[in-house]
Amino acid sequence: PVWERAYRGHVLWLGKTKLGKVSLLEKERYGWEAAGRAGVAEDLDKAKKAVEYAVLIADKQRDLFNG
Repeated sequence: PVWERAYRGHVLWLGKTKLGKVSLLEKERYGWEAAGRAGVAEDLDKAKKAVEYAVLIADKQRDLFNG
């Protein structure tokens, strides 16, 4: 996966698949979304790590209805 700058944030891509994104909400606060999860972080590095972690555990969690 590769981080790419976007308008007011960053996007995590795997090839042409968008895995998650981080957006600047207001001064020094970042919102993140990935793998059906979302949250807020106080700095860009923490928000990026949250996206990467959400993507990582999405593949490892069992589906409640098919598992």
